[in-house]
Amino acid sequence: MAAAGLQDHWSSRWTFLMASVGFAVGLGNIWRFPYITGENGGAAFVLVYLACVIIIGIPCMMAEVMMGRRGQGSPTSAVAALARESGAPTFWRFVGGMGLWAAFTIVIVYAGIVGWVLWYLYKAVVTGFVGFDGTYAAAEFTGMLGDTAGMLFWTLMGLALTGWIIYSGVKDGIERAASIMMPMLFLLMVGLAIYNVFAGGFDEAVTWLFTPDFTKIGPDVFLVAVGQAFFSIGVAMGGMMVYGAYLPKEVSIAKSAAIIVGADTLVALLAGLVIFPAVFNNGLDPAAGTGLIFQTLPVAFAQMPGGHVFSVLFFVMLSVAGITSMVGLIESLNAYMEDRHNMSRHRSTLYVMGAVAILTVLSLMSYNVLEHVTILDRNFNSLMSTLSDQILLPLGGLFIAVFAGWIMSEKSSAEELNLSPAVFRVWQLVTRFIVPPALAIIFYFGIAG
Repeated sequence: MAAAGLQDHWSSRWTFLMASVGFAVGLGNIWRFPYITGENGGAAFVLVYLACVIIIGIPCMMAEVMMGRRGQGSPTSAVAALARESGAPTFWRFVGGMGLWAAFTIVIVYAGIVGWVLWYLYKAVVTGFVGFDGTYAAAEFTGMLGDTAGMLFWTLMGLALTGWIIYSGVKDGIERAASIMMPMLFLLMVGLAIYNVFAGGFDEAVTWLFTPDFTKIGPDVFLVAVGQAFFSIGVAMGGMMVYGAYLPKEVSIAKSAAIIVGADTLVALLAGLVIFPAVFNNGLDPAAGTGLIFQTLPVAFAQMPGGHVFSVLFFVMLSVAGITSMVGLIESLNAYMEDRHNMSRHRSTLYVMGAVAILTVLSLMSYNVLEHVTILDRNFNSLMSTLSDQILLPLGGLFIAVFAGWIMSEKSSAEELNLSPAVFRVWQLVTRFIVPPALAIIFYFGIAG
């Protein structure tokens, strides 16, 4: 029998959408998408990314939410229940287990990045980055990476806020936070993009993002785009399966998935219109990699009119995106503890947050004192990122598609998705014959690379 916590339901379709968009929309959109776009040719990458999101992302999200709602449990127990219903062996529960491991390995590293964002929000409030030039900004970032205690403080602040939201429950915690934070995120992004129309660099950013150079499109761009699409929309991390378990039967999974993926993509593009105008207007490098947010943009904030206010709003926006994504990642782990060990939500939250906090210390120390301590030629952070990005996410998504398309009974999936016969057949064909090969290729080249 499932624990009481998994018998909760979203109070409305709106709150499910806000919570799911909050999970999908994270630093993968606002921090990762702009610098990956810069590194992979701008508009050409955006075009491929959009195709990947539509062809692979939406069918996978539909499958994962469907499995969660039909199975009515944590990822492992939901998949096991569906296997029994379909007359298949319950060892298929490993599909849900891969999502849980992916969420755990991701959040350990992700929590540290959220800590960086909160620290830079503090810097923005106190200094507005006045006086920052390239050398000073690089020194500040390097100094932060060397300060384990400082990073730990801000990381624990982020984890404490995330834990409080989950501890408060589905309706009083996750719903309430998402209903406030996600509209605020969209308003901030639209406001900052409009500001850039008048501040300068906007035309160059639009050209960069929306004028494709097809000579840039090659196999590497496709692989990066599919990987980014998967990372960005939150598939195969267990969160969407758990959120699906809370979803009332009358809510359309297909329409909800389209809205979530659409909102996620809109945020990614808006992030480009927020970040790139400042980059171009100040003669900075759009392909500056991970340092784009933490080293390049503070220089732009220091030089632009109203930069102090802009910088504060920008890092508030990043903080909201990071916290809401951590809620989705950790809620999947929390649901597993409730379901598997019959714990109360309060107790399971404390266990999960404690485990994440302890291992996050190793992640933070991998930026300095443990940087050269390696396993398989990788330090702790690199090992966790490789495990999640190149193994657990593509394989997890592949097995979700295989299970939903081939193992789960057609009658059950048709009932749960409630599509017209023609649309259901299209979804089934894509889930069976397009998604698995695409993800198998990503997995192969990820391992080969």
